[in-house]
Amino acid sequence: MKPRRRRWLRALLITAVVLVVAAPAAVVGTGLWLRHTARGHVYALDEVPAAPVVLVLGAQVYPDGTPSPFLAARLDLARQLYDAGTVRAVLVSGDHRQWHYDEPGAMSRWLVERGVPERKVVQDHAGFDTYDSCVRAKKIFGVDRLVVVTQEFHIDRAVALCRDAGIDAVGVGDETVKRFGRAWNYGAFREQLAGVKAAWDVVTGRDPVFLGPRETGVQDALAN
Repeated sequence: MKPRRRRWLRALLITAVVLVVAAPAAVVGTGLWLRHTARGHVYALDEVPAAPVVLVLGAQVYPDGTPSPFLAARLDLARQLYDAGTVRAVLVSGDHRQWHYDEPGAMSRWLVERGVPERKVVQDHAGFDTYDSCVRAKKIFGVDRLVVVTQEFHIDRAVALCRDAGIDAVGVGDETVKRFGRAWNYGAFREQLAGVKAAWDVVTGRDPVFLGPRETGVQDALAN
């Protein structure tokens, strides 16, 4: 074997060993950080402290505009919080990068059809991931205190990222869709990897994909 080829193979082997060792450490480390940051800020639905706004994080919407069960469960938590008077406005944040795929629009329709006044629902069309939604809630919509709702396996990351963005955030996690066992387990597995990305986003302090000017939608919803 030529010396150059041996050096290349040795470098490849070392890189593979480093990745095998570092990847699990990164997953475990970020998981501990997220749990520590969210500790004491995650509540049951009937125990969560009142806040002006509930932030609903986007998830899959079907081609006919119907929210997936996971997203519908998040929306139902927001509806219950609004009906109980725990929050006074709902910020729905999701992906509307393509005109034919509109998570915030579908989320808003679902809430309005179930009795939440349209004037109380504010749409963020550039919530492409949890980090973007949290940072935009602070920088674009001027939210200082909120309840964030999502699935239980995702709630620590959601609370941690919103708190890192400068928001006094608490969270409520949904467990009703555990009945979709395969989808739930996949989401829980994927969440471990998403935690590493969350740590990278916080360390780099990146801007969301879109920022833009301040919007008054949340303030208007709270005033009306």
